[in-house]
Amino acid sequence: MVLGGEDHDSIQRLVGESMTTGAATRRLSAQVAVQRFGAFLSSMVMPNIAAFIAWGLITALFIEQGWINIVVRQPPDGWVAMLGGWGAFEGKGIVEPSMTYLLPLLIGYTGGKLVHGTRGGVVGAIATMGVITGAEVPMFTGAMIIGPVGGWTMKRLDALWERRVRPGFEMLVGNFSAGIWGGILAAFGFFVVGPVVGVASEAASTAVGLLVASGLLPLTSILIEPGKVLFLNNAINHGILTPLGTQQAGLTGKSVLFLLEANPGPGLGLLVAYMLFGKGPAKQSAPGAAIIQFFGGIHEIYFPYVLMKPVLILAMIAGGMTGVFINDAFDVGLRAPAAPGSVFAVYLQAAPDSYLGVTLAMAGSAAVSLAVASLLLGLDRGTVKATDLATATARMEELKGRRSAVAGLLTGAAASPVRTIVFACDAGMGSSAMGASLLRRKLAAAGLTDVEVLNRAVRDLDPDADLVITQSRLTDRARRRAPGATHLSVDDFIDSPVYDDVVDLLGGQDAPAPDPATAPAPRPAGPQRPRIEDLLSTTRVRIHAGSATRDQALQEATELLVEAGAVTPSYYEAMLDRERAVSTYMGHGLAIPHGTSEAQDAVLASAISLVRYDGGVDWDGQRATFVVGIAGKGSEHLDVLARIAVLFSDDAAIDGLRAAASPGQLFTLVCAACAA
Repeated sequence: MVLGGEDHDSIQRLVGESMTTGAATRRLSAQVAVQRFGAFLSSMVMPNIAAFIAWGLITALFIEQGWINIVVRQPPDGWVAMLGGWGAFEGKGIVEPSMTYLLPLLIGYTGGKLVHGTRGGVVGAIATMGVITGAEVPMFTGAMIIGPVGGWTMKRLDALWERRVRPGFEMLVGNFSAGIWGGILAAFGFFVVGPVVGVASEAASTAVGLLVASGLLPLTSILIEPGKVLFLNNAINHGILTPLGTQQAGLTGKSVLFLLEANPGPGLGLLVAYMLFGKGPAKQSAPGAAIIQFFGGIHEIYFPYVLMKPVLILAMIAGGMTGVFINDAFDVGLRAPAAPGSVFAVYLQAAPDSYLGVTLAMAGSAAVSLAVASLLLGLDRGTVKATDLATATARMEELKGRRSAVAGLLTGAAASPVRTIVFACDAGMGSSAMGASLLRRKLAAAGLTDVEVLNRAVRDLDPDADLVITQSRLTDRARRRAPGATHLSVDDFIDSPVYDDVVDLLGGQDAPAPDPATAPAPRPAGPQRPRIEDLLSTTRVRIHAGSATRDQALQEATELLVEAGAVTPSYYEAMLDRERAVSTYMGHGLAIPHGTSEAQDAVLASAISLVRYDGGVDWDGQRATFVVGIAGKGSEHLDVLARIAVLFSDDAAIDGLRAAASPGQLFTLVCAACAA
């Protein structure tokens, strides 16, 4: 997550006591910029770590020096040789093509997608192919450059002809423009980016080789260890070490670069020192933190222990340098990145000849960091206060720019009470508004008035949300956007048992007593909330005795909204796209079709339509009787949708709507119910 303005100000206030305001601003601006850059690099690499691990395992098993060949002794034309691509099958296995094509293409696609969605990802992958074929070395760095560039430039080009394409020609223009521009970027990557990055990669590899040959590689810990504590490690690890390490592993079968940042030994030594010489919460929490750090690979759990006493960074540097020195001396390396930096991940990716050296490096680095940290803690043990760990943990979260998943483990804090619930849907304009309204109603009935319920699009989720409720098909996406939140899934938006579970959950938490001195002043009366008559008219209400297919219902909803001047005909395709992604069936016989957020240029004004199909509509296996088509310009329609949700949660009211004999009577009933 990129630090926002408020986070940036908080950091400035934190360090402003020890430096001038101008110097602090410049230093923090540089730090935030590096964190932002590192976060973006990490966002390209981390989703694809599984592919790196798979490649590393295939390499460890099937190359000529691999485990299966060592044990089974396959002949040169055996199946192991075929998979590994050695001997008579040189270049025809899995290992080399995966490193040359698969991994860079995944990075390029991910980089483009981060900037401009799937469309940007496709253009980024096409451009990456040009970079791959334009150089003789694996193009991980080139993919990190050309992928985002492809997505960004395609986004700029799309903006040039946005709203200028005639209806019906959108797909033609979209496909050809992306194809043509992707081809141009591929040529640019082949002739320019590939050769330039190839030279730069060779220079970087040469520099690493010189560091190794001269015995200076351990000095990298002087940068890496402080960088980890300041959350700058992503820029170093994923921007430099992983690409160079993968390239080196492709040539030699292993790379020590994967161990420069991932070694869990120094963190273990620091935490053991706190077990022996710490005090208060720091001493009590250190054993659990050590288990999580060493076996779980979550290194950030030891960062507050360093921030509590910054001089301990010397212990981390000493331990890191020791580990790198031993790894270098024993010529060890990993096949692929150890992600996360757990002892299990390190052993899993270690080359067959590296287990002894890796073990000694972890043990040696832990011993040295333990010795140095113990000395530093023992010298002035009395100056560390019992409350310092909580302060340091809060400081770590400010440096990180968001809530830490392990912070509660350090401070011993109980789970934070839920104060904000976010109901999220794909676009944030339909089902989330309905679900949020129903949940607010249930919470109010239970007397839980201190909990705020919001509705958002999944892409706009706050990573620090307390509780997130989504349709089941969106829950995985929501978890990626807000990994620290509690997530609940629903299928029936109108009458989900999850709402009652939430009420029970919140009813058991302690609510803070209101403070009259700090209570907010009553809000002044605002504009009158919109009436349903402002969005719905009798001309957009229909009743059919028979049934229809889902697509026919979408077409009719679009036609009614087009007649109202609310949308263009292309809105039908946007509705279809929405259904392909997530069903808009709400439950209780209600469907609320609407377009995707990318189709906002097809929406001219807010309006809704209402069609009753007495024969029913098969809506992804559910039977819909009422179809409410939505066109939303801004948020003025959300309040009306919320009242419709309340209406359709009442079985008696639904029976009345089903009994309406004419469109006019149906319109009157809906307006009367939603006006209450």
